[in-house]
Amino acid sequence: MGRPKQLLRWGAQTLIEHQIQILLKTGNPVNVVLGSNSNLVQPVIEKFNVNVFINNNWESGMGSSIATGVNGLLREFPGADGVLIALLDQPLVPSEHFRNMLEVFYRGKLQIIISSSGSGWEGVPVLFDKCYFDELQNLNSKEGAKKVIQMHKNDIKSVECGNLLEDMDTPEAYYQLLKKFTSPL
Repeated sequence: MGRPKQLLRWGAQTLIEHQIQILLKTGNPVNVVLGSNSNLVQPVIEKFNVNVFINNNWESGMGSSIATGVNGLLREFPGADGVLIALLDQPLVPSEHFRNMLEVFYRGKLQIIISSSGSGWEGVPVLFDKCYFDELQNLNSKEGAKKVIQMHKNDIKSVECGNLLEDMDTPEAYYQLLKKFTSPL
């Protein structure tokens, strides 16, 4: 992107501020994992009531960020029943979708709640029951939690999110999503 993705403008705020506000609307604690450029991002989000965990091993990939987040979650909330993993680069996902995921989540059940799009794509945001915490804490690869999901296909429930699961990994994708976000319906 040429600059920290978290600090890209998204309306009148940064992308990370937007995502934190969306997640805070669920009424649940929000934990943020920062890696590269954490020294630039942390001052921007200190006004929010969130826990910040620093992944010093961020170069090894998404798996290490998930492991850092789950480890931090268990330090702050040792009785946590699950973890909802959301990505910064899916800014169109509304708080209603996260609430829908939480509504179908039953504590203590073997379940992974994944998001699905109208085009058939499935993945993040994803909600894992606490029984998967050990596996998530041991991730260290670039592929994130995909292998945990694949190993437990029988435990998956899906929650539809329409066509709002688009992510942005290039400047072109960012500008396309920003245009959708700022365009009147």
